[in-house]
Amino acid sequence: MYRFDGKTVLISGAARGQGSSHARAFVAEGANVLLADIREERGRALAEELGENAAFIKLDVRIPGDWDATVREAESRFGSVCVLINNAGILAPAVAIADSDPDDWNEVIASNLTGPYLGIRAVVPSMRKAGSGAIVNIASTSGHVGTAMLASYVSSKWGVRGLTQTAAIELARDRIRVNSISPGVINTPLITTALRPGEAPVSDHFSADPFAIPRMGEPEEVTKPVLFLT
Repeated sequence: MYRFDGKTVLISGAARGQGSSHARAFVAEGANVLLADIREERGRALAEELGENAAFIKLDVRIPGDWDATVREAESRFGSVCVLINNAGILAPAVAIADSDPDDWNEVIASNLTGPYLGIRAVVPSMRKAGSGAIVNIASTSGHVGTAMLASYVSSKWGVRGLTQTAAIELARDRIRVNSISPGVINTPLITTALRPGEAPVSDHFSADPFAIPRMGEPEEVTKPVLFLT
């Protein structure tokens, strides 16, 4: 008997980083997992690796119709969605507000804040059919304190916390729990890979020396509270 036997789990941004760690753990705990990501090749490869309890669908979290199609696919393959992990997120190049590009701002807000909003909106009817559900939004420690050069990311993650609290109040009567997790700096391609050719990765802009534990976190360390909260 596993914790998630027969449960349908939907994870955005599941093809790599924290999302792939969450997917592996849910499958290991008996869940049926729909991996949703814009990275089609990586996502399909991971779903194939995880076996019959996993499937992939291409999802652009900024597009309402993509979310609707993703929920339909989850229900068709595995049944009503029991768990949603709003994990997908992006960064813009580290730059001061005065020097920033509004297009970069809009892209980050659309992916990191509008994406979770659309995910919650799309999945609620399915969870109501199931009789209950659990949603976890991946926020960030940057959603609790300002960080120079990352205005769009910081703002999006503050917004995720507000969205989470509002959704939790609205959906409690439906037995749908909504929580957020605020990881620190996690060792994933999001921060260790250059966003654009010729640029330094975001990880080059910080030092681990001031951290209570002087290292980056690992995706598996975020997965454990994700499983606990769901």
